[in-house]
Amino acid sequence: MKKKVQEAIYEYHLHADFPDKMKFEVQSLSDLIQEHQEDMAKAHIHSFYQVIWFKSGNGKHFVDFNEYDVSENTIFFIAKNQVHAFDHNPDYEGFVIHFSEDFLVQKENDVDFFLKCSMFNNPYQIPSCCVGSGNEYKLDEYIVQMKTELKEHDKYGQEELLRLYLKAFLIQVQRRKYELEQLNKGLAPFIVDEKRTQLIHFVNLIEENYTKGLPASQYAEMLFVSLRTLSNLTLQLLNKKPSEMIHERIVLEAKRLLLHSELNVNQIADKIGFEDSSYFIRYFKKYTGQSPTSFRKSFQ
Repeated sequence: MKKKVQEAIYEYHLHADFPDKMKFEVQSLSDLIQEHQEDMAKAHIHSFYQVIWFKSGNGKHFVDFNEYDVSENTIFFIAKNQVHAFDHNPDYEGFVIHFSEDFLVQKENDVDFFLKCSMFNNPYQIPSCCVGSGNEYKLDEYIVQMKTELKEHDKYGQEELLRLYLKAFLIQVQRRKYELEQLNKGLAPFIVDEKRTQLIHFVNLIEENYTKGLPASQYAEMLFVSLRTLSNLTLQLLNKKPSEMIHERIVLEAKRLLLHSELNVNQIADKIGFEDSSYFIRYFKKYTGQSPTSFRKSFQ
């Protein structure tokens, strides 16, 4: 991995110096911590996806503005451009899988598979899962297969085989996640049907377009549905209006930049699509109850 400073938020790129190298890697968590602990403890983002499997160790992991417990066999799912940070525990054991969307998505049915991986595509759920003691042996097998295959250079079908191992790993974790949701009374399992797939498409469109100031009606057009249909969908599944989801994503990015960058308020307003910084200040205060400056100071 290589890091690049992006407005004072460290951004990591996979094999940046080797653009033709396969965008997939499996690394020992303890080795990564030993080599990069200080950098890993700073808030940073990636231009790729990460699966972080804490096989042993206890502590905290920080994703955006939330703190999550780490315990034995906890797996975190970090989407690209998502701010996260490790704590300073040097004794974690486990593995980290890095992969780009292009690596996993090669065919149309891969797109469907990736969309149905609610681990990465559902910003309204906890980005982690505890696989539990006794359930990890299958995942261990896939890790061993991945690491073995990565040592085989230029073998026929290597990338395709690694892609299959990765998909199998994600499927096993997703199954475990479903089981836990079903056991947890009051929390409906995130079973991906046609409606939820459409919701995930909407979330992805917000991610791609939130700096453009598009109204909810335009997102509905991109999804080839009416605004009423989109509203019914988000209200039914999340109890939120489409416009609320758009506002939440804009405010999240503003918070990220206020907390993790040295940009001033005018620069942040411009970066997330506000031509008028005074309007941005009013907008931010409307949805957070604080001015951007007050929010930043509250974390200093």
